[in-house]
Amino acid sequence: MKIAIPRERRAGELRVAASPDTVKKFKTLGLDVVVESGAGLGSSILDSAFEAAGAAIATDAASALSDADIVLKVQRPLIAGEGETDELALIRKGALLFAILNPHNSRDHVKAYAEAGVNAFAMEFMPRITRAQV
Repeated sequence: MKIAIPRERRAGELRVAASPDTVKKFKTLGLDVVVESGAGLGSSILDSAFEAAGAAIATDAASALSDADIVLKVQRPLIAGEGETDELALIRKGALLFAILNPHNSRDHVKAYAEAGVNAFAMEFMPRITRAQV
């Protein structure tokens, strides 16, 4: 299985969806990890740190996302008309998307995920208390 961590493209978002430590954990589980070049710069994480943790570095979003089984993002992917890159169009049908999706206020995005065949999980709905995480 391949996990993709693309660069965040929404204005003001400086976080990255994974750290070198989480990449190491994914690799320990036998997963392949690809990080788009520059994904960690807003969080002061260089590509070399992701590489040292075992990730492959992709030159652009298309090569990072094209054959990924799992896509990790902080904010929901851009769709057609939102920016210069239609990130959702780059995610393959059947892939799992984990991000802050804001589905109640972004119904057009939810519809777009369904039409693209992407299985989207809104991280803001995941239980966060210790008792619920078990």
